[in-house]
Amino acid sequence: MNWSETVRTAYEAIRTRRLRSGLTVLGILIGIAAVMLTVGLGQGAQAKVAAQINQLGSNLLIVSPGSTTSSTGVRGGRGSATTLTSDDAAMLADKRVAPDVAAVAPVSTSSQSLTVGTTNWTTSVVGTTPDWLSVRARTMSSGRFITQGDLDSGTLVTVIGGTTATQLYGGRDPVGQSVTINNQTFTVIGVLASVGSSTTSDEDDQAIVPRTTFATRVSTTANSRSVSTIYLQAADQNSLSAAYQEADAALLTSHGVTATAADFTVNSQQSLVATATSTAQTLTVLLAGIAGISLLVGGIGVINIMLVSVTERIREIGLRKALGATPRVIQRQFLVEASLLGLVGGLLGIGLGLLGGALLPRFLDQPVTISPIAAVGALAVALVIGVAAGVYPANRAARLAPIDALRNE
Repeated sequence: MNWSETVRTAYEAIRTRRLRSGLTVLGILIGIAAVMLTVGLGQGAQAKVAAQINQLGSNLLIVSPGSTTSSTGVRGGRGSATTLTSDDAAMLADKRVAPDVAAVAPVSTSSQSLTVGTTNWTTSVVGTTPDWLSVRARTMSSGRFITQGDLDSGTLVTVIGGTTATQLYGGRDPVGQSVTINNQTFTVIGVLASVGSSTTSDEDDQAIVPRTTFATRVSTTANSRSVSTIYLQAADQNSLSAAYQEADAALLTSHGVTATAADFTVNSQQSLVATATSTAQTLTVLLAGIAGISLLVGGIGVINIMLVSVTERIREIGLRKALGATPRVIQRQFLVEASLLGLVGGLLGIGLGLLGGALLPRFLDQPVTISPIAAVGALAVALVIGVAAGVYPANRAARLAPIDALRNE
């Protein structure tokens, strides 16, 4: 019996037992689809978190102030102190101090109520420099960003996010309109392009003003040189580590502190992405393991139907052997049957997985990333399951003695 006859005979055997074969294929189908979608959801979650963190900016380092300790010994959290100043930002912008830092954007923030006519909206007012736009990898949807001239003269101008614009102006174009911030009348000169929410806040809900204007017209602190955060942009991805070390060393020296007593922290996107990705990967492995149980159940189903098939076809096996079929041919026939069940189940499982990957994001608001490698791997797993599950039944069929098989009723 050649291979084509073997495949044809295996197909006829499967077709004859449609219901049983269909249920076996269903077990493999569900297992493959479950694993694909579970891994796809995990990879989609990782990509979503990474994208949200990358919205902070390109090759970004974030310098935050340290914590405070009250007279009663109560320690505040990180960022509660006022240990960073505009002088620190100017120092880090010096190429002689930090040659791998491409741009620096000091930031001061304050929650303020913005008023347009009878409409008001409370948002974060950010005082910064023109470099903020490139450091944070933002773009403008209309108008312009603040300039060095605005910074030098302390102009009463502001650039607002899309959410802020909608809340204050509805469908009207805000560029050129006035808005009251801290009892001061500002002119809206631009609207930021939307980037959505990050892991901490709505990046489209803020008002950007020149840092000098913030210090004199908005800030509620006595020290006009104090800044809440300094954003640093490394020259490129490969320079991020060097920029981190340069910034850390420069601030330790200028603040006169040691690394163990540092009154600031420097964080990179890589550390944030690594932490979030590690958590997502752990959950993905856990869920994929649970989904893998479905594959195991599917494999047991293949073993079951092949064993039943051997039992039901003992006389057929005996007749084939009596007509000259070797144990190897009998073994090959049952292995091909099991492989066909695994292949069909794998192909249908991949189809269901791809369909689920296209439909689930519409209902879960969660991306599903299914790679071709995952699909090919799923098909390979289905084939391995089919072959592995058919080994024992095939060997059992091959070992039957022809005389005993022919006597079976």
